[in-house]
Amino acid sequence: MRELIADLFTTLDGHAAGERSPAYFGYLGPELERWIGDELAKPQVILFGRVTYELLARISEGSSEEGARRMTELPKLVVSGTLEPPLAWSNSELFNGNLADLKAGSGDPLRCMGSLSLVRSLLSLGLVDRLRLMVFPQVLGATGREPFFAGLPDLDLELADERVLDGRLVLLDYRPGKPS
Repeated sequence: MRELIADLFTTLDGHAAGERSPAYFGYLGPELERWIGDELAKPQVILFGRVTYELLARISEGSSEEGARRMTELPKLVVSGTLEPPLAWSNSELFNGNLADLKAGSGDPLRCMGSLSLVRSLLSLGLVDRLRLMVFPQVLGATGREPFFAGLPDLDLELADERVLDGRLVLLDYRPGKPS
């Protein structure tokens, strides 16, 4: 069985974006950059929803930045009912099958980056083995967009690891229990 990891960048109040927030909420630092590079260097198959896929494809395809090149090299499965093949970003294909069957199969770990709706679905189905939240020291009560936790079932989480990056970001690595 493959491990399924969901990685999300979030503010302290659970927003994945803000009206005026720059990339990484303006907190990109050397340790975060190293963590991103180390994680991308690992064997994996990236799972994307349509919105995140289209955003990262525009940014990454043809980019000379190391992280973007690595993401282009990695195999990507896109869960979407609206996209049509062929997909423009190299090593990408549509996935319309059963996610539980995909996870039950063999192969490299599955990693979902962003893709809030997809991660919510995976958590609701009890398919996520690790939920990693990179918490940025911001509260975007007035300008926050894309609240992650809204609409999720009740979940118990077991803290597996925690780490501080760049003296201000907190990486929380949880093992989700089954939804109730």
